[in-house]
Amino acid sequence: GPTRKMPLTASAMDFFQLFVPDNVLKNMVVQTNMYAKKYQERFGSDDAWIDVTLTEMKAFLGYMISTSIHHCESVLSIWSSGFYSNKSIALIMTQSRFEKILKYFHVVAFRSSQTTHSLYKIQPFLDSLQNGFDSAFRPSQAQVLHEPLIDEDPVFIATCTERELRKRKKRKFSLWVRQCSSTGFICQIYVHLKEGSGADGLDALKNKPQLHSMVAKSLCQNASGKNYIIFTGPSITSLNLFEEFEKQGIYCCGLLSTRKSDCTGLPPSMLNNSETPQSRGQYRIRMKGNMSLICWYNKGHFRFLTNAYSPVQQGVIIKRKSGEIPCPLAVEAFAAHLSYICKYDDKYSKYFISHKPNKTWQQVFWFAISIAINNAYILYKMSEAYHVTRYSRAQFGERLVKELLGLEDTSPSH
Repeated sequence: GPTRKMPLTASAMDFFQLFVPDNVLKNMVVQTNMYAKKYQERFGSDDAWIDVTLTEMKAFLGYMISTSIHHCESVLSIWSSGFYSNKSIALIMTQSRFEKILKYFHVVAFRSSQTTHSLYKIQPFLDSLQNGFDSAFRPSQAQVLHEPLIDEDPVFIATCTERELRKRKKRKFSLWVRQCSSTGFICQIYVHLKEGSGADGLDALKNKPQLHSMVAKSLCQNASGKNYIIFTGPSITSLNLFEEFEKQGIYCCGLLSTRKSDCTGLPPSMLNNSETPQSRGQYRIRMKGNMSLICWYNKGHFRFLTNAYSPVQQGVIIKRKSGEIPCPLAVEAFAAHLSYICKYDDKYSKYFISHKPNKTWQQVFWFAISIAINNAYILYKMSEAYHVTRYSRAQFGERLVKELLGLEDTSPSH
């Protein structure tokens, strides 16, 4: 849970600033003004530009965050006369001023001579965000490594034409997280770029198991020696990775797929489906030290690799139609934690910022801001302030937008 006690009067802004404090916003102001100055020195002066202030930067973020609640395709529709127009917040800043800030907006204006990372334009922000996640929350023992749902807004996908879909560029990165499966709090973010040479580029993508192993190690670099239990999907699950994690005091439980997983070192007899018909709930086990490979049957064969649960401990999977199906405890635990993450994705993935810029670093930045707001809401729900105001996720987002725009006092309403 949370590592600090927030006051009863804590606002949405107070929770958001646990991860994006004023000093980070002030740095965005400085970097944006520096970039605007250099841009104009190179391409000619822009008489309409005046340096952005901290108040304007907060309003700029507020407008962007508002698209996560109302799901308008373009943030500029706030100033339009259409369905997504919002006169109550449009008066804070003119559309032309917003577009100027959007044109010059930067988190890191210039590459330093030592920088080789492709995400150098937002790496300091991602590091600051990670520090905020680490210091504000202590995760439960059970955690999940996965790719959260950050796809296009389903309403837009259903209504747009094929031509519009083709025009939209596919993302050039994948986003992986380590997530507390008791609360949904995202403890760590890892961004993998699909372009470029080097260990994390396209060359690595050709060897998927090696890539996913690298992603898992990056996400768990701060988890050593804490006896965490990490749940993984088929793309990450492998005997070599689990044995390496065990040496670091990290225990695992993963779903195994003969098509997607690295099955090196596993007995072939357990990877082949038996020809004799089996009844639901039957399973076979093979062990090596603390590691267990479980093959469980339920309208198909499911294989699990674990060193976190004893294979002889019994559990049950409860189905609405067929009732209780017996299974090893590892299978029950995996199903429970996976279902929680599915619920999290259903609830929170629709609150990602809808603005879709062309630049990869900007796309990553807005996804990271969206995750920070979701984490802020989870901390709010676990605080005493929630018992005073009881905002839903949408109301929390609206409140945050108004506080960033300076439309409301930061003390809660009753």
